[in-house]
Amino acid sequence: MQQRRTAAYGVLRDDGGQVLLVRGGDGSPDRGAWRLPGGDLRHAEHPAATVVRGFAAETGLAVTVAGVRAAVADVATYAAGSGLHTDRLVFDVTATDGVLRPEQGGGSARLGWFTPESAAAAPVLPFTAELLGLSGAPLPSGSSRVLPSAPMAPAPMTSAATVPAATAPGPTALRHRFGAYGLVTDPAGRVLLTLIAEGYPGAGSWHLPGGGTDYGEAPETGLLRELVEESGQVGRVVRLIGVDSFHHPSRVGPEGRPLDWHTVRAIYTVVVEEPTEARVLELAGGSTARASWFGVDELSGLRLSDIAARTVAELR
Repeated sequence: MQQRRTAAYGVLRDDGGQVLLVRGGDGSPDRGAWRLPGGDLRHAEHPAATVVRGFAAETGLAVTVAGVRAAVADVATYAAGSGLHTDRLVFDVTATDGVLRPEQGGGSARLGWFTPESAAAAPVLPFTAELLGLSGAPLPSGSSRVLPSAPMAPAPMTSAATVPAATAPGPTALRHRFGAYGLVTDPAGRVLLTLIAEGYPGAGSWHLPGGGTDYGEAPETGLLRELVEESGQVGRVVRLIGVDSFHHPSRVGPEGRPLDWHTVRAIYTVVVEEPTEARVLELAGGSTARASWFGVDELSGLRLSDIAARTVAELR
């Protein structure tokens, strides 16, 4: 069985540059291993709010989010071939109040400040070690085995996974989706946009290229795949510039019934060094009707999606 979740974490440094980590306690899938403070998103919760909530619960500290640092993904494998894909968003934070203390009766057993040198012998979860340049010891027996994300064969489960019926109140099913989108430009300064097809939310609006990532797929890999499928362009991801959270409690999709959608979107700048005429390559019936390059002065006359309008505003 293949499942997905989204989680958010924060990087807090002290005056000496050490990073605060928490160690998983008994009953936690990461017991005995160190990681950044944070945790799983709740439905309709912005990832930045998840970090604030997670820090308060696990460390006793009140923090403010200063900016997004990274978006990564990994797959943990369990018995009988089951797996869990986790999309992880990491933010820089600053502490504003509170007294440092481990979570009481919860998932974190200890707190500690680490430098790369002091973490050399510590069991650190791979995503934390990679982000901070830490070289950690092997994970304790019983901790989740986390593998780096990489393109995989299509999985039965889609990127918009339905929450089990036992946790979905009423007739409207809860859906969560993680996507990666790009502010895509070429050397001439033109912007690439895609037109949302009829039958899809936002139909008739020009949108940022991108879409939901597949099981086992890193955000940047998913974005570049979507860019080819939606426009025929080969791009290069430059940097992560933001994270967007969109909640629509009764959006009707191609299924023809209302769904309680929560979409988290990582937004990157992307450069297409050798642009060609934009054309949709994905199969007919997809969410993209057209793709086109636009000069910055042409953007004000377009009907833009919410995320496209906010992102291209930086160019005007």
